[in-house]
Order: sequence, then C-alpha cells, then structure tokens
Amino acid sequence: MPDDPDDDARPALDRRIFLQLAAGTAALGALPLAGCKKNETNVAPTDAPSAIATTSAAANPGVVRIVSVPTAVEGNLLPTLIADFERDAKLRVELTATDDVYGLARAGKADLAVSHYGHKHAEAFVMEGFGEWPRTIFSNQMALVGPPADPAKIRGLLDAGEAFRRIAATKSPFVLNGIDGVRYLVEILWNAAGRPDRAGWFFDEGKRKEAALTEASERGAYAFWGLTPFLRMDHTSHLKLEPLVLGDPLLQRMLVSIVIKGSKVSGVNVDGANALQAHLLSPVTQARIREVRYPGAQSVAWVPGGRHNRTAILPKG
Repeated sequence: MPDDPDDDARPALDRRIFLQLAAGTAALGALPLAGCKKNETNVAPTDAPSAIATTSAAANPGVVRIVSVPTAVEGNLLPTLIADFERDAKLRVELTATDDVYGLARAGKADLAVSHYGHKHAEAFVMEGFGEWPRTIFSNQMALVGPPADPAKIRGLLDAGEAFRRIAATKSPFVLNGIDGVRYLVEILWNAAGRPDRAGWFFDEGKRKEAALTEASERGAYAFWGLTPFLRMDHTSHLKLEPLVLGDPLLQRMLVSIVIKGSKVSGVNVDGANALQAHLLSPVTQARIREVRYPGAQSVAWVPGGRHNRTAILPKG
C-alpha cells in the first residue's frame, strides 16, 4: 500500500492488466465466470427461505465448486489460491464469480461460498441451516479516490479520518457513494473529523456506484468505492480519478467462506469444500494472500483474515 504522501512520481495504473487477469480466470473450471462485470446488488438473489436444491445428483468427489462475489475473482486472489490448491490437493475447482452467491448455493450449485461477512443474504443462509459457521479468510480493499491534482493533499495518507478532515477543511468537493456500507463508513469518518459543516463541499444526491463515481469525476471530487470495481470502471469509463488513500485498516472489508451443508442441499461435496476451506486458512496460504497484488494496482496487496477465527479450528501448519 502507498505510505509516502510525497511520492507523486509512481507509475500510472495499468487497467489492461486488471481486465486481462479477470478474464483469464475462466480457465480455472468448467463453469463460466458469471457476473464478473456486475456488482453485488445488480442480480436479484433467491430470497425464498425454504429453497432447497431438488437435484438428486451425488456429489462429485473430484470437483469442488466455489461461488464467490466478483471482487475476490477480479482482484486475482481466488484464482491464485485455487491454482495452488489444485496442484497440491489433486482436486479440480470450478470457480464462479456472481452477485447471486447464496441463490446458487441454495440451488445446489456450490460446495463453498465466499462473500463479504456483511453480505445481505449470508446471515439468513447460515441461520436457516444451509451453511456452516462463516470462517474469515481475507479482506478486500476500499479506496478513497480523487482527482490527480489532489487539492486536499491526501495522497498516501494512512489515516482516512485525517484525509476526510483535510477534504472538509479545504472544502474540496466530496461525492457520497450512496451504498449503505459506504454511507456508514463516511459517517464514521465525518465524526472522526470533528463533524464539520457539510455545506458547499459535501454532495449527497442519492447516486450509487458507477453514477456516484461518474459525478465525482465530473466535479473533480473525492469519493469512496471498492478498489476492484473502481479499477474495472476506470478501465471502461476513463475516470479522472485516482486511488489516493488505501492504507487505513478501516478501509478493509472482511470476506468469509461458508461450507454448504450436505444435509440441507443435495449433491454437495462437503469433504472437498472443507479441504478447500482448510487450504484457505492454512498459514502457508494466509502468507500467500499477502503476496497477491490487485491487477492494475501493483502496490496494493490483499490482507489475510484467518487469525480472526476461533483459534481451535485453525490449521496448525
């Protein structure tokens, strides 16, 4: 992660690398990567609490099916870790990136699900008995992006609260990305910055995701969004924005793995799912996570999250 606020001479982000690597993950398994260019809320998930897979097919012990939110695939992390697992475990992995993680899992199309801990359907999936207890595995990265001129001089700061304070103090324009989680983060930072008057610089017009980032680009404003969707959008839309603040742990969001219960959903390779989850939690893999860089943002690494679990369940080596 960038840690020198005076380092303005770093090379430009290579967006082509990002999309090339995201597209290349399709070779990991027989299933196509569904939804790699969508965000989590663009596809309506299966909401019926009683939805149970009706297939009577037996589990394939040689294949592990993993469904994941797009960021862990587009960010090149799961493809990297799965390649290691396939080599060591002699099992084949079918990887699907989708916004409808728990809809596919309920329908018997997955053995292991990966999503943010706060995914809106994860809690119901586990509480209704479809999945085992979530295990924290790694965090993805949110970015405070802004215009290359950086009028608030926040580039490379490690404290997002200080960055937000400088934006407010200079009355540099800031556009709120109206996703609930981002709104919550901004409220934390606004309070941390001393609850500054929002008049004249803070724009909350109800825009979300691409619409909010487009407005920020047009205004020469700052905004928050996940690093992977930002890089994807910047490649296609040529935003006049750059990731400026990434180093604060507050900007990381935890992802979990959930083994689907074979007693609830038929055709689940429970042993394979547990083996893949154990691989993700192993000290070797957790160290490997630290080495994986976001395509197009080679200074930014993924953050391992295995140590947040109950220590008794963690692999010892």
